[in-house]
Amino acid sequence: MKNTIIAILVAIGVASAAVFLSINNPRETLPAGFVKGNGRMEAEQVEIAPMIAGRVKSVVATEGSLVEAGALLVEMDTDELSAALDRAKAEVALARQTKAEAQALVLQRLAEQRRAAHELERATALLAGQNISEAAFEERETTSHVAEAVLGAAKARVATTDSQIAAAEAEMRRIVAQIEDSTLFAPMQGRVLYRLAEPGEVVGAGGPILTLLSLENVYMEVFLPAREAGLLPIGAEARIVLDALPDFAIPALVSFVSPEAQFTPKQVETLSEREQLVFRVRVRIPKELVVGRIEHVKTGIRGEAVIRVDPDSAWPEALERRIPAELFE
Repeated sequence: MKNTIIAILVAIGVASAAVFLSINNPRETLPAGFVKGNGRMEAEQVEIAPMIAGRVKSVVATEGSLVEAGALLVEMDTDELSAALDRAKAEVALARQTKAEAQALVLQRLAEQRRAAHELERATALLAGQNISEAAFEERETTSHVAEAVLGAAKARVATTDSQIAAAEAEMRRIVAQIEDSTLFAPMQGRVLYRLAEPGEVVGAGGPILTLLSLENVYMEVFLPAREAGLLPIGAEARIVLDALPDFAIPALVSFVSPEAQFTPKQVETLSEREQLVFRVRVRIPKELVVGRIEHVKTGIRGEAVIRVDPDSAWPEALERRIPAELFE
């Protein structure tokens, strides 16, 4: 009995040692020219939020739903904006009416200025023949100068009304833009991750109502030591192997290598990797592969990414197996 227990303990110890070595030496099964790291599938998150504060009228999308680019997501209440738009339109009409009155006044002042100029011309001729007094001449001269000044003021009034019209029209366009922005559409194809507000709630400017996962940018981030990350060119070929599909590999490309080192994040579970600084590397799945299986794309699935550092190295056969299409039917 005692020998049996000892044998079991030894077997457990050997198994534990094997697991430890396999976890802490993940690269020993890879040929030269390849590196790999573990991570999880992620996608860019986009916050769907109104530009101005307001009350939510309706939220069309639900959590987990797949939405197409341009799909209606949220409608904000626009009653107050519609009232403001009516007022802005009235101010535009009033400004245009004021301009019309100012233009009519210019015509009137122009006629008065011409009459005053004509009277001054006659008074000048009469003064030369000594048929008018100096006082009468000066009176007509003053009248002519006043008429010119009044005409200039009337023309300036027309210019002022032009500015008033431009300001009123700009305010009207601003309100129209706010009303248009109160209807929120999906900027790209994606999946709704969170629904953060419900109809009737008041949200602030920029307050998120939905969080959308962009399925056009699906990637896995891994963390590699400097000696490996320093060899990676942008665009290097990679393969992603998911825990859910361990027998197949997904083609990918290196799209980003962090310029700064950092401590290994918590999701990296090996002790040896925790004890060193690493560089964050993003491996992105091409858009055309994602679009073909868009309904099956999910984030959070763990796996590992294998990256080819040496372009002359041949991919292992196990990493050349593609996911068969019938798995998604």
